[in-house]
Amino acid sequence: MLDALMAALAPYIMQLLALAVTALVGWIAAEVKKRFGVEIEAKHREALHSALMTGAQLALSRLGAAAGTTALTQAAVAYAKTSVPDAIAKLGPSAAVLQDLAEAKVSGQSGLIK
Repeated sequence: MLDALMAALAPYIMQLLALAVTALVGWIAAEVKKRFGVEIEAKHREALHSALMTGAQLALSRLGAAAGTTALTQAAVAYAKTSVPDAIAKLGPSAAVLQDLAEAKVSGQSGLIK
């Protein structure tokens, strides 16, 4: 009698196990995507900040502090757009945010406050 019951339930047990395994694989995939997505975003953010810093230093070197904050900031943003276009595309900062970040880098490098 137990054998007959097990034989009758076997297909249902297999379906439940398959469903549980599918759910587990889906959960693991979501966790991996979330973890690597955060790490990739952090790398893009770091690359953008580094490019803006390099752009600010380069602008100061080429234009000098007398050029003013606006010109230096625009040069730093232009450098970052050329240097790390993928990071800018993935992060999607507005033009105003890029300007603000670049201005902070320029101000920190040159002592300009505006």
